[in-house]
Amino acid sequence: MHIHIVGICGTFMGGVAAIAQQLGHRVTGSDAKVYPPMSTQLENLGIELMQGYSHTNLKPRPDIVIIGNALSRGNDEIEAVLRERIPYVSGAQWLHDNVLTQHWVLAVAGTHGKTTTASMLAWILEDNGFDPGFMIGGVPGNFPVSARLTDSNFFVIEADEYDTAFFDKRSKFVHYAPDTLILNNLEFDHADIFPDLAAIQRQFAHLLRVVPDTGQVILPGGDKALEEVLKQGCWSPVVRMGEQGEWQAKLLKADGTEFEVHYQGKCIAQVSWNVLGTHNVNNAMMAIIAAAHVGIKAEQSAQALVRFKSPKRRMELLGEHRGVKVFDDFAHHPSAIKTTVSGLRQHQPDSRIIAVLEPRSNTMKMGVHSDTLVQSLEDADDVFVLQPEGLQWQLTEKMPKAHVFKSTDDLLAGLLAEVRTGDAVLIMSNGSFDGLHQRFLKALQQLDETGTE
Repeated sequence: MHIHIVGICGTFMGGVAAIAQQLGHRVTGSDAKVYPPMSTQLENLGIELMQGYSHTNLKPRPDIVIIGNALSRGNDEIEAVLRERIPYVSGAQWLHDNVLTQHWVLAVAGTHGKTTTASMLAWILEDNGFDPGFMIGGVPGNFPVSARLTDSNFFVIEADEYDTAFFDKRSKFVHYAPDTLILNNLEFDHADIFPDLAAIQRQFAHLLRVVPDTGQVILPGGDKALEEVLKQGCWSPVVRMGEQGEWQAKLLKADGTEFEVHYQGKCIAQVSWNVLGTHNVNNAMMAIIAAAHVGIKAEQSAQALVRFKSPKRRMELLGEHRGVKVFDDFAHHPSAIKTTVSGLRQHQPDSRIIAVLEPRSNTMKMGVHSDTLVQSLEDADDVFVLQPEGLQWQLTEKMPKAHVFKSTDDLLAGLLAEVRTGDAVLIMSNGSFDGLHQRFLKALQQLDETGTE
């Protein structure tokens, strides 16, 4: 079968393409921006890529078109699909019909930590011989690909709440039919498609409706937003983590690099690893509990986590020059920013923490979280922020103590003038940040080589 994918270079759609190709289909695809690393991954699989959207991309006529959620009416390629009555489907629906119904699905949902938790869970299953298939919305450290299909009965999927397609406004995760469902947390986000938290909770309630009574729902005890979702209806066993649950984590080190796993008041495992932050301890606990649902003991999971490698852009140490450590993190929501900065503070207690932020998400650009952004950066010693085009509020008004720049060139110059030996620089964005990470590292390296002050 010839499958054509419109919007193929997104992480999710690229994963769909890879799995479709594994199933033996001929896969082609188009995107407005065809560039590495996704384009390279797809081309290495033998998938033909087309730059830009055009009705000519549909010749020869494909058997079915999978449409990404970023595409809308008015797009030349989409209009041709409708006009020529070519069968079409969303990526989430295609994945459900062709893959997920044949597997035990372990899904990871929530506002924060989905990529990391899904990567942890996939690795625990892999390390214990389960050989899982998976689809992860990032680049997992323990695997060379972000999506794969195997002969295993188990499939791990990162389940986000963004809408499915222009013709299906349900959240993508409603299509995933999980047997094991992790709900990491729930806060207001994606203000471009959801008017309020209640609208997101409604989608999570829809997700609970498709978990079987033989399944399991795992969540942190005491999360008010999630507890409200449960009250809308849950037909599956519920397991809670935290002070109000059967499972707890006991920190042995404040930065989260050592902790105990407790079940019903008894220590049953201990984890010593190189991953930072109490938020990652919580992610690990969720993965351990989910793994227990498929028969992996907590001690086995703990041993696997010792060898866990964080996904790219999750508190990733990019390099060190002139005694300055440079970290990259995907954080873009105030809660995630706060836990990320706090985690680095606990790990580098003697360093000056410099937070560098690009408020790039649609929610951030709309100013929804402008009041809480300042508080999220309180643990940093200094803050550098980019005022990007399209930001609908003034950073200087909400963040008078921050260094605010209108270009990455000016921000880079300001950062180089401020940084000194012993600093830990944390660069946060859910985009490329105009290559700031590598530009800053290169400038530090040049200073290191010349000895220039």
